[in-house]
Amino acid sequence: MKTLKIGISSYETMKARTMAIAKGERKPKRGEPKIWFTSMESFSKVLSDRNRSLLRLIVEAQPESLAELAKLSGRAKSNLSRTLRTMEGYGLVRLDKKAGGKIVPRVPYEDIVLDVPIKPYEPIGA
Repeated sequence: MKTLKIGISSYETMKARTMAIAKGERKPKRGEPKIWFTSMESFSKVLSDRNRSLLRLIVEAQPESLAELAKLSGRAKSNLSRTLRTMEGYGLVRLDKKAGGKIVPRVPYEDIVLDVPIKPYEPIGA
């Protein structure tokens, strides 16, 4: 497995960076974050202690369905589904659809690294 690098940046900076990349004005540098949050608060909500424990449980137990994960975690399936879909939106989990409508959660990373620069990332440049 690999390491996921996460960055913190303002929405405006993230948008300008994305637009510059789309226009070919900027190429992402090796080692730059792949996933961005607009604040430490939003990062801490998605990757709270409870949710990091959930990720660890998925890695260790390799559940074959959301129902199995709900049973293992003690969390309600509806709550679990909502949390996992949010995490999927950030690329933190993968929800594989299997035959019979089963959804199998997987964590494609071994580690998550938070990159918090003092100077904001420049949206345009080398």
